[in-house]
Amino acid sequence: MHSIDILNLSAAIVPSRIATISEGQHQSYAELLERSNQLAKSLHAMGIVPGDRIIVLDINSTQQLEIYFAAMLLNAIFVPLNFRARSEELNYPISLTTPKFIFSGLRYTQIVDDLSINLDQQTFLVSFGASVDGNWINYESLFDSEHKGNDIPAISESDDENTAALLFTAGTTGSPKAVNLNHHSFTSFMLSSAEPADPDIEEKTLLSLPLYHIAGLQSALTSIFSGRTIVFQKQFEAREWLQIVEKEKVQRVLLVPTMLKQVLEHPDRSSYDLSSVELITYGGAPMPISVIEKAIADMPKVSFINAFGQTETGSTITSVPPEDHVLKGPSHLVEKRRKHLASIGKPLPDIEVKIIDEDGVELPHGEVGEIAASGDRLMQGYWGENNHRVKWLRTGDLGYMDADGYIYLQGRKKDFIKRGGEMVSPEEVETVLRAYPGVSDSAVIGLHDETWGEKVVAVVVTCTNSEVTEESILEYVAEKLARYKRPEKIIFIDTLPRNELGKVLKKDLRSWLGAE
Repeated sequence: MHSIDILNLSAAIVPSRIATISEGQHQSYAELLERSNQLAKSLHAMGIVPGDRIIVLDINSTQQLEIYFAAMLLNAIFVPLNFRARSEELNYPISLTTPKFIFSGLRYTQIVDDLSINLDQQTFLVSFGASVDGNWINYESLFDSEHKGNDIPAISESDDENTAALLFTAGTTGSPKAVNLNHHSFTSFMLSSAEPADPDIEEKTLLSLPLYHIAGLQSALTSIFSGRTIVFQKQFEAREWLQIVEKEKVQRVLLVPTMLKQVLEHPDRSSYDLSSVELITYGGAPMPISVIEKAIADMPKVSFINAFGQTETGSTITSVPPEDHVLKGPSHLVEKRRKHLASIGKPLPDIEVKIIDEDGVELPHGEVGEIAASGDRLMQGYWGENNHRVKWLRTGDLGYMDADGYIYLQGRKKDFIKRGGEMVSPEEVETVLRAYPGVSDSAVIGLHDETWGEKVVAVVVTCTNSEVTEESILEYVAEKLARYKRPEKIIFIDTLPRNELGKVLKKDLRSWLGAE
């Protein structure tokens, strides 16, 4: 199934239904399809060909969906970038993907201007705002009538295997990785987990997660497939979230644990009517048991799903179903369900999951090993490195499976830090720290944080007679890194513990800091 079929199907079944609500503007399924087609014609007339990359740099909006489906119509590749990233952090993904088009919100046009001059090929720059200079094209001008007669190539069945999107995630060396996802990566998930649009069923989904996240993009596409109305929240803020739920009578929401905790603890939460909410899906970071139990107690009529996955797996691979969130009934049953809440759940129908040792041999129940996944929606490799799907993907997460098929995380094979649903590469932060005058060495680790899942902590060795302070370092990294990557605390130490090969013993650091 091709990604464009997601929209074609719903536009045929429920053409007049509202597909998106963004900043008070409503767009029907028929309008979304029409504008996506018109945009595709304009881009085709400007020379775009199959395989060309289209970058989008902006907060959540209906326009991003128009661009996504226009790209699908052209067999081009959709590349959403992290709008919270700094200029230095955007340079690599832009250079790697050599885009034909960059679509940008007004607040990012200067950054794009500065970075695009390094591209070898001509790149069209398109702004969503009205105020643009001579280097930029206004987004709405691409819908002028002059392009209406330009036909675009037809989609064939063989196109289903083509790359649909590149989503960036942190790499094991600190460099970002462009995860290559084809059309199956998106359609396989929704065909196994959602029903197509139904004229008699109307629901609204509040989307607060960014579309550059696999969870945000997959949630949006699944909602389109099911004929739901997507209510966009440009960026999450708890009070605004409460207001939107009440005003729009939202039934479905997707949150990372940090967001859910902020909603639960908001001082004015009780003054808002949240009775419309039927389902809360959460994931992206470890969920503290105390937070989910509070949510269950405070919202007894709401169903909950814990979804676990990663960009490389095309979103969710395991889930804890709603029934495990019902903490009522016989005590033995409640205790069993409470235990399941500490897991990442069981594999979804379209995915195989097993626990393996270093040699790839499947381990028996109860033994800890690496979590591996297999299925049609696994990535096609990393852009610029390889271009093939492996049979079994090693996730880098360690865990074990119990006799009931539930999987329990035991840590990560690598030292990535999960903060508020975002992945932080310690190597990337360490590189920035070591570039600061007066710092001779550094190590970055993640420590448990009740609010964010994990917090970023830097252990720093300074040069002799250096006058470096915690405040000066924090000011420096604020200029170099997105907020979620910045260390919350700087700890000074005389020397870092290392093994005989020179590798920093981060386990020892965590133990020293009382984390283990």
